[in-house]
Amino acid sequence: MMRRLFSIWVFSYFTLLFLVFFVIILAVFIITFPFDKYRKAPNFTLSLMARCMMKASPAWKMEFEGTEKYDPSEPTIFVSNHQSFLDMAFIYHLPWKMKWVSKKSLTYIPVMGWLVWLTGHLTINRSSKTALKKLDNLVEPLKDLIPVMIFPEGTRTMDGELKPFKNGPFLLAKEYGFKLQPMVIDGGFEAMPSGSKHLKPNVRFKLRVLDALDPSDFEDMRELKDHIRLLMQQQLTELKPT
Repeated sequence: MMRRLFSIWVFSYFTLLFLVFFVIILAVFIITFPFDKYRKAPNFTLSLMARCMMKASPAWKMEFEGTEKYDPSEPTIFVSNHQSFLDMAFIYHLPWKMKWVSKKSLTYIPVMGWLVWLTGHLTINRSSKTALKKLDNLVEPLKDLIPVMIFPEGTRTMDGELKPFKNGPFLLAKEYGFKLQPMVIDGGFEAMPSGSKHLKPNVRFKLRVLDALDPSDFEDMRELKDHIRLLMQQQLTELKPT
């Protein structure tokens, strides 16, 4: 009963946040659009909403490791495992802002989809043959040192385990020589499993940033992808509570 009441509170609170911040972000977008090429101001405003989201439960605690490993002077593609809807709100607490890659179906959701567009994030249809080509839209912001965030699994895990990786971020890094920086997160699946209506109010969220990798150190894209997945699997196992 307590988890059901907590879930009702969280979904109601999130709905209110999305509506209020949509109005605020729309206003910021209109004011800054003529000179904010990468929509940094709306994206920063969205990060404020993300911080509010993680305050839904006073017992949701967050831990961050390795944030000093990110070098903002290097074009960097971040890759992370994907556990739940809360991942975005959690990762937004990092001290740098990123351009995200999301599935195109999000754009069909009222308010949420509009926020994705207003804040300048890239949406792709992962089943489309043009999905990889669309990732080329990230090249310019990366060269301008706007870091990019991609979930290589493509969608949220259904069982808490790491899913197979898509090729996109690894092909992009290999072709243009962008650094790839893995991170692993834990807690989202416990707090809000995909498809579940019952949230857990007492969870410790953990995020660990790993060392950046140079794609030129790997023979091909597959070796790079397999190495990062193995590395993330090891780190995720270590991060999970025993």
